[in-house]
Amino acid sequence: MANVIEHGGPHSGGRIVLRLRLAGETVLLSISDAGRPFDPRAATFDGPDPERGGGSGLALIASFTRIAGYARRAGRNRLLLELPLA
Repeated sequence: MANVIEHGGPHSGGRIVLRLRLAGETVLLSISDAGRPFDPRAATFDGPDPERGGGSGLALIASFTRIAGYARRAGRNRLLLELPLA
């Protein structure tokens, strides 16, 4: 959520919505926000940024989850992540 707030742009009165659902041996995590359009599947990872501190958020997400989908609808980013339990 820190990346959504830091990089997503102004969120005046906006909400970040998280939904969790269990589907067999997988947890589905849906994230919706009104920040700048951003499809993490198209992002590149150039390594962490030691000067700024950080820069590994997308790499961490990719190491624990599978990005199952992204869409921009009605002014909101909608990201679906799959987290295997096993």
